[in-house]
Amino acid sequence: MLSLIPQQPPETGRQPVAEPVTRLASLHNALRVVDQFGGGPASDFDLDAIAQGWAQASEPQRRCFDRRSAAMLAVATAGLDVVSSHREQGGDVSPAAMQLLADEIRSGLQGIERLIRD
Repeated sequence: MLSLIPQQPPETGRQPVAEPVTRLASLHNALRVVDQFGGGPASDFDLDAIAQGWAQASEPQRRCFDRRSAAMLAVATAGLDVVSSHREQGGDVSPAAMQLLADEIRSGLQGIERLIRD
């Protein structure tokens, strides 16, 4: 019988990245969307370094990182939903509101990254 599903996973040379780490990458992308003033995410964001920090983190650090990254992603998603909905209705989004959302995401990112970098 022909099977299109490989019997062994393909060798990619990279380990899969943990979901909390990919959330952090999503938060960096969300920051790029809302930061009107070009500050964007920190230029030193390195997914591989964060993944390595995750691999070396203690279980309590991982749980805290997981919880905080999920909460920050919920904040960013809610903020982006409001912005998107407002724009779909033809409204302009206040630059101050966008900056507030960007600052909230940036602050959350810094705290989360510190959990496994320090």
